[in-house]
Amino acid sequence: MDKRIVIDPKVCHGQACIKGTRIPVHQILGMLAHGDTIEELLKEYPSLTREDILACLDYAASLAEEQVTPLEVLSSEV
Repeated sequence: MDKRIVIDPKVCHGQACIKGTRIPVHQILGMLAHGDTIEELLKEYPSLTREDILACLDYAASLAEEQVTPLEVLSSEV
């Protein structure tokens, strides 16, 4: 993942992007979420590889692993 996804404050306002492009990870994830297939994305963005798209998914999965405190727990502590 770290070889394909980069965060550079000088590129796309510091958003996570596919290395060597100005394609933000969130754009690829959004397109997949709305039904686009990997094959369609590869046709739309010929500079991307299947591994780039899978790295976007891996990046999102790693973010989803962050520890989150449910709101109901926070509200009961107040």
